[in-house]
Amino acid sequence: MSGQLQNWAGNIAFAARAVHTPGSVPELQEIVRKTERLRPFGSRHSFNRIADTTGDLVSTRRLDRIIGIDQQARTVTIEGGVTYGQLCPAIEAHGLALRNLASLPHISVAGAVATATHGSGVANQSLASAVSRLRIVTASGDLLTLSRGDPDFDGAVVSLGALGIVAELTLDLVPSFTIRQHMYLDLPLAAAMADFDAIMSSGYSVSMFTSWRAETVDKLLVKSLGNVPVHSAEAFGAKPADRKHHLIPGLDPTPCTEQMGIEGPWHERLAHFRMDFTPSAGDELQSEYFISRSDAAQAIAALHDIQHVFSPVLAISEIRTIAADELWMSPLNGRDAVAFHFTWRPDWDAVRKVLPLIERQLAPYEPTPHWGKLFEMAPGDIAARYLRLPAFRALVSRHDPGGKFRNMFLDRYVFGE
Repeated sequence: MSGQLQNWAGNIAFAARAVHTPGSVPELQEIVRKTERLRPFGSRHSFNRIADTTGDLVSTRRLDRIIGIDQQARTVTIEGGVTYGQLCPAIEAHGLALRNLASLPHISVAGAVATATHGSGVANQSLASAVSRLRIVTASGDLLTLSRGDPDFDGAVVSLGALGIVAELTLDLVPSFTIRQHMYLDLPLAAAMADFDAIMSSGYSVSMFTSWRAETVDKLLVKSLGNVPVHSAEAFGAKPADRKHHLIPGLDPTPCTEQMGIEGPWHERLAHFRMDFTPSAGDELQSEYFISRSDAAQAIAALHDIQHVFSPVLAISEIRTIAADELWMSPLNGRDAVAFHFTWRPDWDAVRKVLPLIERQLAPYEPTPHWGKLFEMAPGDIAARYLRLPAFRALVSRHDPGGKFRNMFLDRYVFGE
């Protein structure tokens, strides 16, 4: 079947010999027991080969039950194939919410958790931080259940698919809330650097969007809680938008969630894109690097120095903040971070040439790439960022001693082989 199944962006053709689509956890367990080598995939939104294998693939798309919502404990338990687009309306109907969302709701919860995917907000952690319990089908076909506070829990949440296949997740919830989005234009780059913390703290979730072609940040998107005053970005030199804008220049803004200060439910505002449309540009590649938030201004200046080199292949770049977590394989472990996200035009040859230049500019700030996106960093440089990597390797070896869930990506970037 090589070349038939692709990832969401179409830049990866999976090399797997077969694809399994179990409809129940017992069926999944039986597949795992009988298969020599396999990898899981959900919404196929990774841009690299983290999910690829020369063995078999397991799609979790039919494991899509919302098992239960506990209003008293404020938790929801779901199967491993549920997407945020499925989950959010269901918990909203019970007056509950997730603290934050990624840019688009089309992705699977388990896949986002396993790669430490995130939204934005100086006080908001990665999406994986909402996990309080998980059940994983390990290499033996047995179920491993871990809860927050268990010795191996922090190592198992952001697992990169190395421990097994996630069968169930329990997530923390909060009372439902509303959000208003305000778009501002042409934020002076000097202000973005001088007042970075103040700007990124001016809303519940704040994103800068820049094409890296001028002395301004093209767009500033401020998402504010519906019950708090809005802090205008005009004080920083930006101009309020007089109409709705797509985040990528020149595109129809219809697929974007409502802007212009129109208050709405959290799940219809925190994501940048609506579930019923193709998110972002659709035909694109993506990269993302995390550094300490305290280095944000210097890193912006460093990227500005070489913007002429990479901007011709860029569709848009987003700058966001994320709060630190304690998860072993999260790029956010132990540090409040700023993320530099790059949405590239679909030209891998051109992108591949500029990534090392970006990585070199960010090198003084010890960048860590997003596990599911494109990068060219050396495995040793990445491994050096993860202080708990030896413990994670030991955890994987205990539960998958034969390497059933390993692939070339994990061998190279996690196990250093």
